[in-house]
Amino acid sequence: MLDFAPYVHVAPRRNSITPDKQRRFIASLAATGIVSQAARGIGASMEALYKLRHREGAEGFAAAWDAAVERGYSRLEDCALERAIAGEERPVVSRGKVVTHWTHYNTALLMFLLRSRRPEKYGAVKLADLREGHPVYEALKAKWAAEREAEAMARAEEVRESLHARLLAMRDEVLGARGIGQAQDDPSTGSG
Repeated sequence: MLDFAPYVHVAPRRNSITPDKQRRFIASLAATGIVSQAARGIGASMEALYKLRHREGAEGFAAAWDAAVERGYSRLEDCALERAIAGEERPVVSRGKVVTHWTHYNTALLMFLLRSRRPEKYGAVKLADLREGHPVYEALKAKWAAEREAEAMARAEEVRESLHARLLAMRDEVLGARGIGQAQDDPSTGSG
């Protein structure tokens, strides 16, 4: 996606953002993820770059810009993850001299990265993000469906037991009215 057809000015001026500058800007943006730094690198203003981005015919430049920002963020995430896991060396100073070094592991940074990369597992889910297709949404939907089904089954069992008890009571009433003993026809006694 970083390979794109640059915008070519119909009547280029001295300060126009040439195709070569557009390519350098996109390459720098992909490396850093920082628009202002990439703009300084080619000697262009942010305003000029944003104007170019929104021009008709510059769709390839705009798409490459978006892809470069995404690549830059991915690289920054990778650097942060490496720093969180491998740690960073910090000096120990005594009486103005470095006597040794120690490795600082940034667990807060690590948790931030885990939450942002795997929100369904580490719980950093914004309510606004929960929509159909999101792993947490789907997990909650399945859990609630299972709970509703279990409740429906429990209610059905209660109704069945209630109906069974009523039928037994009606049977006993009918048998009593006929003068037939309950023990005679009770399936639990094995007679009848």
